[in-house]
Amino acid sequence: MNEPLRIIFMGTPLFAVATLEALIAAGHKVQCVVTMPDRPKGRGGKKTVGPVKASALRNNIEVLEPETIKHGPFIERLKAIAPDFVVVVAYGKILPQAVLNIPRYGCVNLHASLLPKYRGPSPINRAVINGDEETGVTTMLMDKGMDTGPMLLKERLLIGESDTAEDLSKRLSASGAGLVVRTLEEMRDGLVKPEPQDESEASYAGFLKKEDGRIDWSSDAGLIKNLVRGMYPWPGAYTFHNGNFLKVHRGDVAPTNDAGKALPPGTITGVSDGFIGVACGQGAYNITELQMQGRKRLSSADFLKGYRLKEGDRLG
Repeated sequence: MNEPLRIIFMGTPLFAVATLEALIAAGHKVQCVVTMPDRPKGRGGKKTVGPVKASALRNNIEVLEPETIKHGPFIERLKAIAPDFVVVVAYGKILPQAVLNIPRYGCVNLHASLLPKYRGPSPINRAVINGDEETGVTTMLMDKGMDTGPMLLKERLLIGESDTAEDLSKRLSASGAGLVVRTLEEMRDGLVKPEPQDESEASYAGFLKKEDGRIDWSSDAGLIKNLVRGMYPWPGAYTFHNGNFLKVHRGDVAPTNDAGKALPPGTITGVSDGFIGVACGQGAYNITELQMQGRKRLSSADFLKGYRLKEGDRLG
């Protein structure tokens, strides 16, 4: 029987928790967890414990929260563990060569795309925004680049027509957890061969900014639907009405292209039947959930009870 693997786990958000807990459940020895330091959050500025740190504490695992991962004492601490693997899932920093050199078998990263497509920090959002029908997770051996190392294993997932980035993230997190465990065990047993990425097929999914969520009503209704799904829950898709900021949480393409035909993009085509219809450059989009700044998220039907919005008004 194989000995449990000695692992240093590096990760921060909720997406990474499933992998950490899968490694523990598989009987491997997670010697310590490295995560980003607690940051102030909310109006009160109170520091909150990150999801990976909380999981590590529940499992009585040592937690390291270095501001920098390049200084000597931190590097020496990792070396002293003598890990078989360093596993990285959405940690938040690129590892220096001094860390890459530490583990026996290498540093393995879980990335939420089918590499080399969508390297970078926002692969899940971009897959939804671009209307992709399929995505997946890839494990890779890390090098000094941004998601450029040789690939190990992949698992594909279909993207549903109504999937938001949040929905897809949950499924990819669960899929990736099992894939990481399988990758480490197959690497230990010599059953997986690293495959270089094809640079000609590479694309980059950069950081999302709040302004990326502004809805351009002159776009095709299908593209607007994808934007709303891909920006949920953060940073969110939004528009304006008479200067009021409105966040759009959910909606769908109107069932017929006659809706909003010949009307200027952004024109309200109707405010009944539980939705707010909006004319687009092509077709129309029905908003079903939205939120005014500083107020609660509401269904369109409930929103219209307290906010005056009528057919012929313009958004944008």
